[in-house]
Amino acid sequence: MQPEQIDTFLDLADSRSFHRSAERLGVTQSTVSARIAGLEAALGTALFTRSRAGALLTTEGLKFAPHARALRHAMTEARRSVTPTGEAALTLRLGIQTDLAAYHLGDWVQGFRRALPTCAFYVEPDFSAQMCTDLAEGRLDFAVLYTPHPAPDLHFTTLGEARHVLVSSTPARLADLGPATVIRANYAPAFALSQATILPWIAEAPLASGQSAAVISLLMTLGGAAYVPEDARHLLPAGFSAVPDAPAIGQPVHAATHLRHRTQPMHRTLLRIMQRQFNR
Repeated sequence: MQPEQIDTFLDLADSRSFHRSAERLGVTQSTVSARIAGLEAALGTALFTRSRAGALLTTEGLKFAPHARALRHAMTEARRSVTPTGEAALTLRLGIQTDLAAYHLGDWVQGFRRALPTCAFYVEPDFSAQMCTDLAEGRLDFAVLYTPHPAPDLHFTTLGEARHVLVSSTPARLADLGPATVIRANYAPAFALSQATILPWIAEAPLASGQSAAVISLLMTLGGAAYVPEDARHLLPAGFSAVPDAPAIGQPVHAATHLRHRTQPMHRTLLRIMQRQFNR
C-alpha cells in the first residue's frame, strides 16, 4: 500500500465522486481509479461500489476506513519524526485559535517550555476546522480551539471560556446601537448565536469580520461598536468604553488531540498547563 493510495481512498470515501476527488487531489480521474484499483488488489477485496449515486464504501471499505485513517496519521508522524530538530529531542506542533494566539501565545508557550525543556515547538495560529483536519491527519500534535469538529479519531476537552465585551467609540447603551454603527464579529458559531440573541438586528450590519485583530483595527479607524476579547480592550485607544447594559459573551475554548495521544504523558502535560491557564 502506498501513501497516495491511502490518501485517495480517504478522499473518495468523503467525496463519493471520482471526478471530485481528482479535482481535490490535483490529479486525473484515471489516476484516482488506478490508485483505488491498486489498493483493492493489494487488499484482495472491493472497497467501493460504483453507481449513479456515486462511489459508496462496501462493507469491507467501511471496515478498512479506520485503519486507513490510522495509517495516514502514522505515516505523517513517521515523516515528521525524521525531520531534523537540532538539539531538541523532538518537535511538538501546536495549533492555537488565531484570536487566542494574539493575546495568550507567549504565556502559554513559556509554560510549555518550562514543563518540556527538551522539546522544540512549532506553533501555527489557525481556525478550528483546519486544526481538526491537521490533528486527524497527523500534522498537529495538540490544538487549542473554539469549535470542535467531531471526528472518529479526535478527543476534545473543555478548558473554559474566552470572554468578550461590547465596546463603543462613543458612550452608548444597547438601545442607541443599530446595524450602521456596529461591526458584526463572527469569531465562532457559538459566539455568533449569542451575539444574535443580544443584538437581533446584527445580521443587517454591513460590516463584519471573523478575526478580533481585524475588528479592533476597524473600530480604531472607523469608530462604532463591536464585541472584542476582554483581554484585548487595552489595545483600543482612550475614548472607547464598554456598553454598560450589554452582557459579556463567553466563547467556549477546547483542547484537542488525536485519540492515540490522549493518554500519553507529554500530551497530558500540555493539557494540564492549559487547564491551569484557564482556572487562574
